[in-house]
Amino acid sequence: MPKIKTIEEINLMRPACRLAANTLVMIEPFIKAGVSTEYLNTLCHDYIVGHDAYPSPLNYHGFPKSVCTSVNHVICHGIPSDKKLKNGDIINVDVTVYLNGFHGDTSKTFYVGEPKVRAKKVTEVARKALQVGIDRVRPLATLGDIGHAIQSYVESEKCSVVRDYCGHGIGREFHEAPHVVHYGTAGEGMVLPIGLVFTIEPMVNLGSYKTKTLKDGWTVVTRDKSLSAQFEHTMVVTETGVEVLTLPDGKY
Repeated sequence: MPKIKTIEEINLMRPACRLAANTLVMIEPFIKAGVSTEYLNTLCHDYIVGHDAYPSPLNYHGFPKSVCTSVNHVICHGIPSDKKLKNGDIINVDVTVYLNGFHGDTSKTFYVGEPKVRAKKVTEVARKALQVGIDRVRPLATLGDIGHAIQSYVESEKCSVVRDYCGHGIGREFHEAPHVVHYGTAGEGMVLPIGLVFTIEPMVNLGSYKTKTLKDGWTVVTRDKSLSAQFEHTMVVTETGVEVLTLPDGKY
């Protein structure tokens, strides 16, 4: 069962969500050719810890780093390493922080230098797919409404939505109920209650939606090696619709 948040709990979540968003703002200028994903991980770790928070992925079920860095055909859970970024790459940086007893989760796909046409295509489709999903969030809407809207848009752009990974409830636990899939049928699934805090994070592939997990047990790639992009926000269902919590300072 989903854990509905009180106003007090939502207010406690706000700093965690805002810090996660600010981390993405902080790291963007460092995302350029010649920089390793391990260096990006170190910068994010130091920034999060420097704000009296903890990077939620670190040691989560054994994950070895503080953020996920997923480059090109890596869909999600990419492990930072000494491999350097190249001009034309795309990279998703997924940040979750733990602060005040609550988690805040967000991600963004960045361009490394000048994007190639196909890289820009999948990234912009993923960016809009997240917004399409957010636009469906309101009291009495269903999870199926969100998934259907995202799938319909993405497939209209001749891309595919990953089926094997999804959004999730979030709060005192990193991952809570419900599972928020990014495909489905309008009108089906759980009805959204006021006070539900969850993520929408569609993973969009240029080719097939089929996935493969590498031998490290974490890194998920497109089976056909097509490019993949993702954007993610944490949000709460309000009386009038939805409030996105993972906005950086100065954004409302």
